[in-house]
Amino acid sequence: MIRFRTPLSLASASLAAGLLLSSCETKPATTSENPTAAAVPADSAAKAAPAAPVDATTTAPSPGEIPAAQRADAAAVLARPQVPILCYHQIRDWRAKDSKGAKDYIVPVAQFKAQMKMLADSGYHTILPDQLYAYLTTGAKLPSKPIMLTFDDTDLDQFTVAKPTLDKYGYKAVYFIMTVSLGRPRYMSKAQVKQLSDEGNVIGSHTWDHHNVKKYEGQDWVTQIEKPTKTLEEITGKKINYFAYPFGLWRPESIPELKKRGMDAAFILAEKRDQQDPLYTIRRIIASGYWSPRTLHNSIVQSF
Repeated sequence: MIRFRTPLSLASASLAAGLLLSSCETKPATTSENPTAAAVPADSAAKAAPAAPVDATTTAPSPGEIPAAQRADAAAVLARPQVPILCYHQIRDWRAKDSKGAKDYIVPVAQFKAQMKMLADSGYHTILPDQLYAYLTTGAKLPSKPIMLTFDDTDLDQFTVAKPTLDKYGYKAVYFIMTVSLGRPRYMSKAQVKQLSDEGNVIGSHTWDHHNVKKYEGQDWVTQIEKPTKTLEEITGKKINYFAYPFGLWRPESIPELKKRGMDAAFILAEKRDQQDPLYTIRRIIASGYWSPRTLHNSIVQSF
């Protein structure tokens, strides 16, 4: 598969040319590295804990409000059934110039609407990261058939096309913002990001210009993590607690750097989770533009 994002030296040219198609390395939906979790149906994560159910409209405690003594250790976090998390990029119709690989990242409008209708008709309830964090660390109960919807890269169609569709079903989502794109053609503005936040969606960090975390050295942590986080906090008026790795790629050395910079959890793609810090390697799968609603449902069940 191919990757489309580039470091800063090429980002401006790519943005201008409209060639920035995705943030992540496509991986097929696979079962978890945890055999027990993989065998659990997608709606079973809600069965693991005693508290009252919550949905995306319910305020969960922020990570900072959960005492450290009450948080589960890594083994307990890994033992909990995983909650399905979908990763979307562009929501638009395919064009003649779109490559076969690019279409994994581009979900046609009608297809996206059909996917969301399937989730709603199937009884899925969207949750947000604070709810997921509380579930993973304390066993807080989730609504039946929980799912998290995430969008990477700041693309404008996430606001103009995806958001109205989610609104129709009362769904909320997580938007991982790459700040170099803010206000550029075909990308969201600061005002639109703030509106998403004000309406109950969660804004997360996705670096400044999508540079690969595996290559960070020295000042890169400031340029790619600290400054973008501060920008997003100024836009939303809220603390930014969550991070998505560009391309889904991470390395163990990145976790203490993220912790140092205020991140409480981070999201990868369909790779294995870190056994020591699973909260910083929470799995997602890319929702492919090729997938029918039935295929998406099957992938959700098989992957989590």
